Amino acid sequence: METVKPASKTLLYLIHAIIGFLVVFPLFFAVVSSVRPLNDIFKYVSPVTWKTFIPLEFTWEAYVNLFVERNFGTILFNTFFVSVTTVVFGILLGSMGAFAFAKFHFPGKNALFGFVLLSFMIPFEVIAIPLYGLVDGLGWIDTYYGLIVPAVANGLVIFLYRQFFLDLPDALIESARMDGAGWLRIYTGIIMPLCKPVTVSAGLMLFISQWESFMWPLIATRSKEYRVIQVALSDFTTEHATLWNEMFALAVIAVIIPTVLLLPLQRFFIQGVSSTGIKE
Repeated sequence: METVKPASKTLLYLIHAIIGFLVVFPLFFAVVSSVRPLNDIFKYVSPVTWKTFIPLEFTWEAYVNLFVERNFGTILFNTFFVSVTTVVFGILLGSMGAFAFAKFHFPGKNALFGFVLLSFMIPFEVIAIPLYGLVDGLGWIDTYYGLIVPAVANGLVIFLYRQFFLDLPDALIESARMDGAGWLRIYTGIIMPLCKPVTVSAGLMLFISQWESFMWPLIATRSKEYRVIQVALSDFTTEHATLWNEMFALAVIAVIIPTVLLLPLQRFFIQGVSSTGIKE
């Protein structure tokens, strides 16, 4: 086994440190700016000194204003409700569809699965206008249905589950059928308990996708009653000024919440993705 030279290892650590700094620094600046008074945020940017990174006056005003003046409680509830509901129904629908593709035989299966693969390769901007027309025709504009239903059927989730299900032996299902188990019992009692890593991976992808969604919620909602967190970030630019401290405060919350969910589950996330290789 070839050993890594100390010089190469030092260079590798240095590169990782630089990349880590570039990733963390914008978040650090946002956190610091969110606890500054509005007039102090860019006051010490040029020239750069220690005052740029350490606030001279510490205040929670931006966070208080989010809940008192900006109705952030409703925005946070909308985002959580839309994201969690999408995860629940997305996993249910995606796993059922993947189980059918992996273990059932029916005419046109490969062609239909090809369309599933194509669905997550097409940029959303291509289907935004026809999707709006469909949702508008159903009367779902400015409703939770319009925010949730279009994101439930996810081709990537179906793909991940199908690749995992292909590894499950058919004898396991056949023995359950011989014992008198129905398809629903096989699915809920045997299949789903075996695919927890994939379920975590799919759930995190659906949650983060909805949490970070901006374009579709902006198109599909008109009133502030159904506004989600990413759309709310655009409310802090007024005709005369930009409320940078409140914008940074909301951005910090928008980043921290999915990070808190991802960090303890990253082991299952990696395991779920790595266990779904390309199989025929």
